[in-house]
Amino acid sequence: MTALLDNLSTLLPPAILWAQSQEQRILDTGRPLNAHERKVAGLVGVSDIERVRVVLIVELPQPSEPELQSAALEAGLIGPQTDGMTFGHGIYIRAGKARDRLLSHELRHVHQYETAGSIAAFLEQYLLQIATDGYERAPFEIDARHHERG
Repeated sequence: MTALLDNLSTLLPPAILWAQSQEQRILDTGRPLNAHERKVAGLVGVSDIERVRVVLIVELPQPSEPELQSAALEAGLIGPQTDGMTFGHGIYIRAGKARDRLLSHELRHVHQYETAGSIAAFLEQYLLQIATDGYERAPFEIDARHHERG
């Protein structure tokens, strides 16, 4: 996490651009939430439920920039254990891992993005939390785990 903290100001702009492109990709190709998933989204605080889209994917994407990819791997944001990722109102779920617990966790991240006001504002807070507290102790991750259902 030292690399992430030391290089946060340099890594943040490409991370924001990458996250924005991933959200757009998901919004363009993803499916809307079904009735049950919309209910879960409401329970975890999502405001704009109709905008949320989900893509089931075999392998989660990684940034193409080597420094960003390296920092994400080191911080535990991306790796073989990662089953879901959220970008604004877009959610990737690894194929075969779609369960209420994971979806509710990712939907809570949607709520956090909404509360922050933008991808840029969310990532500035989130990456700082990861860099200083670690993935498991980051306040946004603790909050998402507390809102897991199922």
